[in-house]
Amino acid sequence: MASSINIHWFRQDLRLADNPSLVAAVQAGDVLPLFILDDDNAGEHKTGAAGRWWLHHALTALNKSLDGNLCVMRGDPVDIIPKLVAKVGASGVFWNRCYEPWRIARDKVLKTNLTNNNIQVESFNGSLLWEPWTVLKGDGTPYRVFTPFYRRGCLNAAPPRLPLAKPETMKLVPVPDQSLSIDALGLLPDRDWGLKMAPHWQIGEAAALARLYDFIDAGLKGYKDGRNFPARPNTSRLSAHLHWGEISPNMAWYAAIETRDQAGFDNDIDVFLSELGWREFSHSLLYHFPHLPRQNLQSKFDNFPWQSNDKNLRAWQQGQTGYPIIDAGMRELWETGYMHNRVRMIVGSFLVKNLLLHWHHGEAWFWDCLVDADLANNSAGWQWIAGCGADAAPYFRVFNPITQGTKFDADGSYTRRFVPELANLPNKYLFSPWEAPALELQVAGITLGKDYPKPIVDVKQSREAALAAFATTRVIS
Repeated sequence: MASSINIHWFRQDLRLADNPSLVAAVQAGDVLPLFILDDDNAGEHKTGAAGRWWLHHALTALNKSLDGNLCVMRGDPVDIIPKLVAKVGASGVFWNRCYEPWRIARDKVLKTNLTNNNIQVESFNGSLLWEPWTVLKGDGTPYRVFTPFYRRGCLNAAPPRLPLAKPETMKLVPVPDQSLSIDALGLLPDRDWGLKMAPHWQIGEAAALARLYDFIDAGLKGYKDGRNFPARPNTSRLSAHLHWGEISPNMAWYAAIETRDQAGFDNDIDVFLSELGWREFSHSLLYHFPHLPRQNLQSKFDNFPWQSNDKNLRAWQQGQTGYPIIDAGMRELWETGYMHNRVRMIVGSFLVKNLLLHWHHGEAWFWDCLVDADLANNSAGWQWIAGCGADAAPYFRVFNPITQGTKFDADGSYTRRFVPELANLPNKYLFSPWEAPALELQVAGITLGKDYPKPIVDVKQSREAALAAFATTRVIS
């Protein structure tokens, strides 16, 4: 008797281990592994340039792990999958759920169409520790503040499922003729941007696992405090691997839990787990408030008097603001496709508060430049720093780029790495080079306005302007 054929549709789960949908598909019969690049339904939320570069290499690694049997297509899955089902004679389609509003809407249509044609459809949770609809307040409404969401909601819910083993054997269906090559998807940028990012990353499931255990071994101890210092090795750098599903949050969660049983640095581990909780919180917000990427969660910000200044926006994007910690962060982003989380908060605060530019500009730039660009995390993060989101930083909390640099990069190793023109400037003046005596600048080989820009705004005056602008929202509301 011939085995049934099932399609496992890879999405944000580009791995073989701990893949609930893949495991179920393998148990049900022969499997056609499928990936579809869907820019049709994504619209303005289609993957940005840095993310597409990462995706190219992630798919290449996945295809290799499948011995070249990944079916690759491009277009609208609502059209493609039913035709592929008929082509290969599939009886079922399996996938792990995604939580972006456009994906949810698309998947509902596809599921209805398939089930109406007697095709089995099964979906699973392969991306989150807890489903968004299972972590709710006592009255059934979603949380809007992180601490009760995590402490009362997540930690009092059933624990995350244990990771699943990679299927021991998989009988894979031959790839149909209409399958594309990964190169044909055109994911790589035309310019040399990808070549610049490449030395900073190892991509794929094996690399994600190696990164997790390197972090557990060498970065988790001291994480609670060390994660705030961009030059220290205490950040996990797992965000892109988690976004693309090269590793599951369950694997990261239980790797840390197992360490707690033997390590003796519980506070560091608990803080790391709570950071995974922040990822859950962002996805919960996006699920329950699907307008999150574009609309302020706090409506009083709808009347905020944002400015329009293309020159200042370009200076921020290019790391030419005259504030070294800001410029270091923006250049790190362009060079590596990543930015340290503390620095993300500093550059975000500078954009929306010192420059009074709409958080949409920052969200869009990060979306295009981050290899870990995630609709939930990116939208929630920018609303948080702008003060208009859930559990947001108060708008009057303005990150001073001088004191932040002095505090979190005291020896200047991070800043000097990405702003090398200031390499010879003493630490005393590194984060405020305009205060350096002329002789110090001369010795360091710096002419302000030529070798390094003068500040585009005054931080004290711009902070006062930001607070005055915020005051108008209270009057209007």
